[in-house]
Amino acid sequence: MAGSRGVTIGVCAVASALLLAGCGSRPAESGGGSTGGSSAPSGTAFNACMVLDTGGVDDKSFNQSSWAGMQAAAQANPNIKISYVPSNTANDYTPNLTAEANKKCDTTVAVGGLMTDNVKEVAAKNPSLKFAQVDSASSGPNVYGMQFNTAQGAFLGGYLAAGMSQSGKVATWGGLNIPPVSIYMDGFWEGVQYYNQQKGKNVQVLGWNEGDQKGGTFAGSFTDQNKGLQISQTFIQQGADVIFPVAGGAGLGAGAAAQAAGGKVNLIWVDTDGCVSASQFCQYFISSVTKNLSGAVQTYVTAAAGGTFPTGNYIGDLKNDGTGLAPFNQFDSKVPADLKSELEKVKADIISGAITVKSPSQPKST
Repeated sequence: MAGSRGVTIGVCAVASALLLAGCGSRPAESGGGSTGGSSAPSGTAFNACMVLDTGGVDDKSFNQSSWAGMQAAAQANPNIKISYVPSNTANDYTPNLTAEANKKCDTTVAVGGLMTDNVKEVAAKNPSLKFAQVDSASSGPNVYGMQFNTAQGAFLGGYLAAGMSQSGKVATWGGLNIPPVSIYMDGFWEGVQYYNQQKGKNVQVLGWNEGDQKGGTFAGSFTDQNKGLQISQTFIQQGADVIFPVAGGAGLGAGAAAQAAGGKVNLIWVDTDGCVSASQFCQYFISSVTKNLSGAVQTYVTAAAGGTFPTGNYIGDLKNDGTGLAPFNQFDSKVPADLKSELEKVKADIISGAITVKSPSQPKST
């Protein structure tokens, strides 16, 4: 994708994988997910299993993107057989992980940082099996951690939001106040502050202040779209004209609020390119802060199927395309050329260390 379309960081893999997830029939649940092809060549089958967080496989966010990585790996290598099990509540985490361990999956990928203690427990009881976890550091010698420094990508999102705001007020809210969510909100907040510093402006951020990690606005859910609608409408009433929901499927409520506002409010989506994963609201998405979940999962499963299980931790950032901004899509002609250039400079300065992102939720290199 051309640079003139925005700060496009590793989005191609996400978009193409999500397109795979969105085409054809919905993958079956409880071990019946799509496989890598109808006629596998000779070779040993590699069974890759996934335990989803709540919200379903089509949550337009982290579950869907992680599953898309599994699908992409299976499509590239027909010996890889994939399946997933859903989690309806947090009470399902340990039973689901245990069931996958009992199936002797060659690897089990857990989606979401909320499962960290559950993964640690089940992996410790099954030291001969391999696990991986999205949005968490490694919790044992047989657990591969996949983390993302999305504060860096969200910094760009905050700068973009401030540059596009006409009211001088932008907003962000989350699903739950946990590090994989607050890291986005921190970066967004910092990006707005940096814009103000560079431009001598005073764009306000509603819903979050990095200095108060226990405060902020949260839906208490990653699935409650009505709550997301209510929160977003409140921010719109308070004057916000750009909203950044960090809430999985609940964030779709912000899309409904923007739609009801008749074009007076725009959004920046999260995790995936919103124009791919939530295309019904594409006209309101200035851009999206991406987390290359699908690419990380695909890389891990492919390597594991090849006989080399990655160990330790992976951290996705701006430099390795683990996070960034999606294309501006329908806003490409509306984002000023100067702002596009500034975003490229900010990105380069974050990578070089000239700009220091300070979010306390950033993953630590080990």
